Amino acid sequence: MEMQIAAKSGKVACSNCPLRSNSHFREFTSEELAFISSFKMGELTVNQGATLLMEGTRSTHLYTILSGWAFRSKVLEDGRRQILNYALPGDLLGLQGSLLGEMQHTVEALTPLTVCVFDRNRLGEIWERFGSLAFDITWMSAREERILDEHLLSIGRRSASERAAYLLAYLQQRLDKLHNLAKADKALPLTQTHVADTLGLSLVHTNKTLRKLAQGGLIRWMDSRCEVLDIDGLCKIAGWSNVTPVSRPFL
Repeated sequence: MEMQIAAKSGKVACSNCPLRSNSHFREFTSEELAFISSFKMGELTVNQGATLLMEGTRSTHLYTILSGWAFRSKVLEDGRRQILNYALPGDLLGLQGSLLGEMQHTVEALTPLTVCVFDRNRLGEIWERFGSLAFDITWMSAREERILDEHLLSIGRRSASERAAYLLAYLQQRLDKLHNLAKADKALPLTQTHVADTLGLSLVHTNKTLRKLAQGGLIRWMDSRCEVLDIDGLCKIAGWSNVTPVSRPFL
């Protein structure tokens, strides 16, 4: 798909970043904030459905999501797609391509997206000058690995109902931490095709599974959106209880 990305007029000052007003994210020191402000090149807006990063390409930039949702995916030659994970405000995109030479997955905008843009060539300065920010990047990478571990467990061992319950509970928990920053009301901006491609199930099987959860009063499915009605019930079905930190880092 042709990329539909445009430079955003103006620039949100890092000192006024809406992410900083959310207690889910840790506060920067004055020195860290000054560096991040100089590290940030600008902002981009990305249309829903457009590709921000393409598998197999090299990117000169890193991105932090300022608003909206994205997802990471890989596609086989015959078009079958596996969605690996979802990215929400505060998540860092493009680190893999910066450190390993090229992207091993694609990043697509699930909703209209605004991202902060950083110069990849200055990434080494973080390790040279700011050990705390270097730790933050390591923490975010370790967190991503932990999330992928849980997703792999779902695909490998959970039943269809357990997979769907885990995915929806996990995403709802993340959305709840962000309050209004994800710009998706209180519903998850997913189609059943997105769910199927995440769970590794056929669309027919996914539809039956989601209908079962809806009949149990756990979710309500709308056009391209899912409202979670009982997150505790979903967690119980999935056998999942995730303890999240009081605050987490971002760039």
